[in-house]
Amino acid sequence: MPLHKRWSEEAIPAGQRPSWPILLREQHGIVTRAQLRAYGHSAADIVANLEAGRWQRVLPRVYATFTGALPRPAGLHAALRYGGGFAVLSHRTAAEEWGLLPVTEGPVEITVPYSSSAISQPPLVKVHRSRALDHSTVETWPPRTRITDTIVDLAVSAPTAREAVNVVVDLVSRSRIAVPAMRDCVSMRPPFRFRAEILRGLELVARGLMSALEVEFKEQVEEGHGLPPGDRQTPVEVDGKTLWEDVTYDSHGAAVTVRLDGRATHAMAAVAFRDRRRDNAAELADRARLVYGWQDVRDSPCQVAAEVRTILVREGWRPAGERVTCPKCS
Repeated sequence: MPLHKRWSEEAIPAGQRPSWPILLREQHGIVTRAQLRAYGHSAADIVANLEAGRWQRVLPRVYATFTGALPRPAGLHAALRYGGGFAVLSHRTAAEEWGLLPVTEGPVEITVPYSSSAISQPPLVKVHRSRALDHSTVETWPPRTRITDTIVDLAVSAPTAREAVNVVVDLVSRSRIAVPAMRDCVSMRPPFRFRAEILRGLELVARGLMSALEVEFKEQVEEGHGLPPGDRQTPVEVDGKTLWEDVTYDSHGAAVTVRLDGRATHAMAAVAFRDRRRDNAAELADRARLVYGWQDVRDSPCQVAAEVRTILVREGWRPAGERVTCPKCS
């Protein structure tokens, strides 16, 4: 049984405890006051070690058996030990542990049962509460919410409905979680906020959109400016491998490719090389191609739409009275 389920604030029988070195290793040097007492440390021992600088108090009733800054694993376990035996990593912290989001500085986010007395402890811990922990937790070490529940939690926490949609599209696409599994999660644990937007985000993923930037392009550029709906995630063979173009318009009579790049830079040489090869393949196939990033689509959708329209018409698309709904253009 994982330690987080074994360890509550009450000591367990000595014969069932892990050895002291094993406990410290599994909890990355983090212990609770109850654990210290269970291993024979009195209140005076705790005070003496703190005053001597061998240990440090991290959170209420939680100590590090070392000094200096907390490494990330120790910070995670400190938050969990503070939250109690049934606390789990959740929200952004769980998403970081699942590899959905990059690790950033900030409080460790945990979820505890409603009966827990734990409260947020800025800047180290942010506490959420749930009545459904038994249904949303997976047995990892350290414990965390399931990927599906993590994505729903982050969408519910989004500041706006629009951003909730974008969170769902981005994270579901990155996780490769099946859309039906996400819908089951929403059905089993209906979110108290943005439920319609979460379902809309899932519908967009089911229709082939793979990022928040693609959602912005579809809504702000295509739908807002009377452009035809492009085909999403079109396969193209490059150097014997199948790659995927974000938007193509061949079904509308125009050999046009639109590539949407949400990254600020090409961090990996392999990615930059792949994109160059894809560009060259498009050129060899005599395809028109346009590339846009976040700033283009978010800040200048009218200009982007005008450029796309010009190329579509040049390459053979014939407008048929499409309706422009953009307030700036109409």
